[in-house]
Amino acid sequence: MITELAPIIAVVAAIAVGGWVLTTWMRIKNGYPLENQWGKSVYPKTDQEAVERVKLLTNENAELRAELGSVKDRLANVERIVTDDSHRLTQEIEQLRDKRAN
Repeated sequence: MITELAPIIAVVAAIAVGGWVLTTWMRIKNGYPLENQWGKSVYPKTDQEAVERVKLLTNENAELRAELGSVKDRLANVERIVTDDSHRLTQEIEQLRDKRAN
């Protein structure tokens, strides 16, 4: 019975080892850090270039957030103008015309 299962067990073990080797190779090829059994990086990248990239991305993120805030403010003004009561808008236009005429 065991001799009949030995080839199947060997094939399953070979597939498992091959899969592990393949996934490790793909991680290395694509720049992912290798992990130990507990999920921590074995060789974490902490070179100066990576630190500079993080700083640049952090600054860019702050700039984009500020720009997004101003765009939201402008959008709120546009929404207020678009949804404003047409009667009120007409009155304001007439008041401006009266001021201009005087």
